[in-house]
Amino acid sequence: MKDPHRYDDIIDLPRHVSKNHRPMSNADRAAQFLPFAALTGYDDAIRETARLTDQRIELSESELTELNDQFQRIAGQIRQQPEVTVTYFVEDEKKTGGRYETRTLQIRRIDPVRRVLIGKDRTVIAMDDIIEIHSVLKRNDGIE
Repeated sequence: MKDPHRYDDIIDLPRHVSKNHRPMSNADRAAQFLPFAALTGYDDAIRETARLTDQRIELSESELTELNDQFQRIAGQIRQQPEVTVTYFVEDEKKTGGRYETRTLQIRRIDPVRRVLIGKDRTVIAMDDIIEIHSVLKRNDGIE
């Protein structure tokens, strides 16, 4: 069994204070005992991997024809800056796939060369990313 009085000769001595080093602040002393994250960024990588993205929807020929008809109707009424609600695909910056967004905007211009719709608020949406357009535009035959 160990002697319970074995440190009695030094227990009441004053604490040593270095002449060369300043005492450590309480915050720095406490930081020594904080949890250590051995894999920095690991949690972020796990969250990014778990984040789901949508795949781009491929439209049928009839759906593409209907979209093109709607683009033509918008182009025919571009002076009125028609308001439309557009659902379109936005490519994800970090992984394969993306997401679909729906936005309502007034169309200022259609650029057939770049194949984009340009909104009054300067929003640019690629026509090839659009899967759906809702508007109150009249067809040429008078049917809404």
